[in-house]
Amino acid sequence: MSFDVNEYYSKLNGDDVLIAYKGNVSSELISNVLEVVEARMDDYSEASKIRKKVYNVLVESLQNLYHHIEVLPPELQKDFDEKFGILVVSRVEAQYKISTGNFIETEKVAQLKGKIDKINSMSADELKDMYKFILNHQRLSEKGGGGLGLVDIARKTGNKLEYKFHQFSDEYAFFNLDVFIDYED
Repeated sequence: MSFDVNEYYSKLNGDDVLIAYKGNVSSELISNVLEVVEARMDDYSEASKIRKKVYNVLVESLQNLYHHIEVLPPELQKDFDEKFGILVVSRVEAQYKISTGNFIETEKVAQLKGKIDKINSMSADELKDMYKFILNHQRLSEKGGGGLGLVDIARKTGNKLEYKFHQFSDEYAFFNLDVFIDYED
């Protein structure tokens, strides 16, 4: 049986949610989400430092989502938009949580897992050095920034990237990334 995306999305909606979205991920969506989250954080009278951090991490997360979505073949697409993704921004205890989800080809899972595990194993100084190295030595890929996104998210949050791959079909998995941003005291 395949992973139930709708059930997963419902579970994400249990916390203090600033915004929840599932559907087609477009550049217009990114702009709208950023406006909504900014307004919601104003409602919470959040300190400007934490607002800026959440906003910056959200931009990176949305760009990763937008650039790395796999379009499912027609036989698997019946319940999903062409560029289907999930985004939930919520407040959980003493943190903001940005959850994204998208389909990924099963053959790419090991590579992405290895990349995230490497990022999670690095110290703040090692992440800074890796970020500088990528910035100075990598070519931009057709999908964007040459691998900077996840490194930048880990640097900005100071937290480990939490992730899961849920088998959806033989050829596709559903990738979930949870990013936590601590409240500043």
